[in-house]
Amino acid sequence: MKRHDDKSSRFKLTVRDAGATKLRILAAARIEFADHGYMGARVDRIARTAQANKRLLYYYIGNKEALYLATLERAYADIRTAERELRLEELEPLAAIEQLVRFTWAYFNANPSFVALLNTENLHRARHLKKSEQIPDMNSAVVATMGRILKKGARLGVTRPGLDPLQLYISIASLCFFYVSNIHTLTVVFARDLKARKALDERIEHVVGMVLRAIAAAPARKS
Repeated sequence: MKRHDDKSSRFKLTVRDAGATKLRILAAARIEFADHGYMGARVDRIARTAQANKRLLYYYIGNKEALYLATLERAYADIRTAERELRLEELEPLAAIEQLVRFTWAYFNANPSFVALLNTENLHRARHLKKSEQIPDMNSAVVATMGRILKKGARLGVTRPGLDPLQLYISIASLCFFYVSNIHTLTVVFARDLKARKALDERIEHVVGMVLRAIAAAPARKS
């Protein structure tokens, strides 16, 4: 009986170690692909950073393309998980949308590797994302949540009826993403330190105000 328990423990340890190794590989791959793009990334460097040999890397995940896709999927899963933790549907509709805007801004600023990965994949015209079976379902959930929030807002008379949740989400992401992804060129072109704390604070307040004004129900006309 003891021998059976020992064998079971060894098996659990192996599974746990495999999971930890895969997480290290994906974390290292995220940095490598964000810093060097798909073409410039090197599997050798990823394996070294993850403290895993290439044989294990290929065994757990696959070749470079498979590793890149797995990195993208993990990056999207991370932001979608963080969005779910906001519990937006428990808030009033306008407060929920404001919370999503502020979260999106903060997430892009705190995760430049995510921004870099999206830029890289857009350069490749989403060639790798098209092969993912997880991405469509993963990303449709946030749009569905926004749809329910907007419908509730319309019923309560606080948001305009007929708003498209996908268009609104794209607008929120765009207003936050463009500033973060282009901050270096914008700073030079307009000769203004857009990376300064004051400039960042001004930006998010501007975006929040713009989005809320765009979705708010028109005030009732005075008789």
